[in-house]
Amino acid sequence: MEVQILGFDWDTGNRRKCRQHGLALREIEAFFRQESVFVMPDIHHSQVEERYIAYGPSPKGRPMLVAFTFRIKEGETLIRPISARYMHAKEAREYEEKSSKI
Repeated sequence: MEVQILGFDWDTGNRRKCRQHGLALREIEAFFRQESVFVMPDIHHSQVEERYIAYGPSPKGRPMLVAFTFRIKEGETLIRPISARYMHAKEAREYEEKSSKI
């Protein structure tokens, strides 16, 4: 999925949720600007709106994932992070194995 990022849609709830996991908003925004991010539909959480999960290395090199959706505001498509965190050890191993095959 190739998307031109025009900006991000932050509110109090998603800011708080991401910070609880030790991630700064700038780090999450920088994550999406990398070429090495894999995006998949989040089928289990897409009942109300289409959601996605992005996997890849953080700007600091740690494997992370971000649940997000898209929002259209004033005619521009924005990324709305829902939650972000560093991957757990098992998730990171699986990610490394799968991404090395691509």
